[in-house]
Formats: sequence, C-alpha cells, structure tokens
Amino acid sequence: MIGKLNHVAIAVPDLDAAAAQYRDTLGARVNPPQDEPDHGVTVVFIDLPNTKIELLHPLGDDSPISGFLAKNPSGGIHHICYEVDDILAARDRLIASGARVLGSGEPKIGAHGKPVLFLHPKDFTGTLVELEQV
Repeated sequence: MIGKLNHVAIAVPDLDAAAAQYRDTLGARVNPPQDEPDHGVTVVFIDLPNTKIELLHPLGDDSPISGFLAKNPSGGIHHICYEVDDILAARDRLIASGARVLGSGEPKIGAHGKPVLFLHPKDFTGTLVELEQV
C-alpha cells in the first residue's frame, strides 16, 4: 500500500539557522520557506537525491509544533511521510485494520498541494506517520 518515502520532517526552533546548516554545512539544495496556515507551520523543503527533508517551524499560537518544541527544545524528528496512490483507499484499509487517523479522518491539502492524512503514533511504534497521495 505505501510507496516511496516522501520526506522526513524535523521540527526546529530556528528555521533560518536550520536551513543555513543544511545549505552551508551539508551543501544541500534548500527551498524558500512557505507558510502553511491550515497546518500551523512554516516549512522549508530540502531536496536530497532520494527523498526530502521538511523543516517545520510553528506558525501561529495554536501550532502543533509548539507543543513538540516545548518538550524537545532543540527540535527533532517529528514525522515521516510515505506516498500512497489512493489516500481514501489507504485510509479505509488502515481504519479497517484498527489504525487511528488523526483529525476528522478526511484528507487535508498538504505543503505539496496534495491530499494528506496523519496516523496516530501509538499505532506505528511511536512514530507519527503522514500519508500523501501522489
């Protein structure tokens, strides 16, 4: 059901410093920041040959990333994202197998302009999983 690893998301307390570290220290191609108000984050995508890194920074007072950074002040891996061909079929199959979909269960449009869903970390060995339709 799942396809390629789309990205690894890392919550960061300082978006500019994190982007500079990937660009200047690691020599990666760093894209400009983009605000995602529906998700409460500002993101910066870093292109790698085989996947992407998504740097996440809180946007607004109700950002889910604020709580993560309160517990992890230095930042850290927030979630991993897998590609799926049909997000609704994937959701239905996961729910039928007992997995919990976060939020309303309906896909939202993610940072790539494609439908996404998040799966409860307690159902996936402590890892928050995002599915993105490709």
